[in-house]
Amino acid sequence: MTATPTDTRTAEHSELDPALYRKLAWRIMPFLALCFVLNWLDRVNISFAHLQFKTDLNISDATFGIIVGVFSIGYLLFEIPSNLLLEKIGAKKTMTRIMVLWGLVTIASAFAQTPTQFYVLRILLGAAEAGFFPGVILYLTYWFPASHRARITSRFIMAIAVCGIVGGPLSTWILSHFSGLAGFSGWQWLFVLTGIPPVLAGIFAWYWLDDKPANARWLTDAEKRQIEQALAAERQQRAPGGHLNFLGALADRKVWCIILAYCLTIMCTGNVVNIWAPSIIRDSGVESLGSLGLYSALPYLVAVVVMFFACRHSDLRKERRWHFALGGLTAALALTLLPSQLDNPLSTLGLLVVLTSGYMVATAIFWTIPTYYLSDTAKAAGLALVNCCGQISSLLTPIMIGAIKTNTGSIAPALYIIAALVAAGTLALLLGVPRRALRDAS
Repeated sequence: MTATPTDTRTAEHSELDPALYRKLAWRIMPFLALCFVLNWLDRVNISFAHLQFKTDLNISDATFGIIVGVFSIGYLLFEIPSNLLLEKIGAKKTMTRIMVLWGLVTIASAFAQTPTQFYVLRILLGAAEAGFFPGVILYLTYWFPASHRARITSRFIMAIAVCGIVGGPLSTWILSHFSGLAGFSGWQWLFVLTGIPPVLAGIFAWYWLDDKPANARWLTDAEKRQIEQALAAERQQRAPGGHLNFLGALADRKVWCIILAYCLTIMCTGNVVNIWAPSIIRDSGVESLGSLGLYSALPYLVAVVVMFFACRHSDLRKERRWHFALGGLTAALALTLLPSQLDNPLSTLGLLVVLTSGYMVATAIFWTIPTYYLSDTAKAAGLALVNCCGQISSLLTPIMIGAIKTNTGSIAPALYIIAALVAAGTLALLLGVPRRALRDAS
């Protein structure tokens, strides 16, 4: 079909000038990416800390799985309210509150001595962090039209890889070199030293972030108009396929296929990659903390490169579903093969590289789908709902893995179960959200 003049103008207006795109990206993304690195580090540092405190405090893998999982209880309770509050009071106040609180709770975790104390603090950490990730995804929709969103989202998701690259070596270095200092264990210092930076970043966010382009003094009036025109053109293009309100989105089975894909593909894979990978590497025969930290960084180092090119290709081709599916099914394959190689450090590491790459690609591509499919009026609550439902998976998955590992002495049966769930979630989105449903996503 030949584009009409109106269609052509709309398509042109939906694109940001490259210079303006770069200006926005350089102003907004480095700080948000840093915040996400700190966020992810404070969420998953427990995967390294437990290598020490499981012995110091006599905590089993099953109990550790519960400690990891209950984080999601606090997240579930405050996820949607936090995102709705961001929409009402703005990103500046919301991000400052979130980061300062999660930093303080992380520091307090250094003084936990019993499973119950860990349970309470992890629930509080989930409540403090609730709304950060979907809040940032929502915040990006205020600045970047859909045609730029896979690339810009990938730069934010890249923070997971950066955390994985620096987090492992940093965590193991703290565990090794701070143990015994001032009478505290290495794992206690890990919580303290990773809890201070988000408090400082939260204070800085108050001065750095602008709620919307209209509030940004570093943009000219012409630049503000261009951003608004691009976003308005996106809304016009999306109107026939997007949902006008949150309740309308809830009644659509496609939305629930999207949620199912997030719960099964993204969250299940993420639990293995971000929480259990250090234990998997150690159990494969890597005993040195220094080597463990370096080995845990390699999968993320490769994955960030793979994710960058996959997201760039997705934007150029204006295609989301199959790019997401490629990442999800790759992760499922790696999970299927991993149990047979758990006693071989090199093979284990190689499969973790493949697993992490698939996970990162699927995660970055995934978040371009609900941000398109939900209209502006449904987006704040819709994004929070997707992430909130994902926390149910985040609650149950580590508990299941920990229980299976404790009762069988091996993580292998759990990995087979996770592989099946990841494949099912990938197929749910691929089959449940047809291409025509995202025909205007770009």
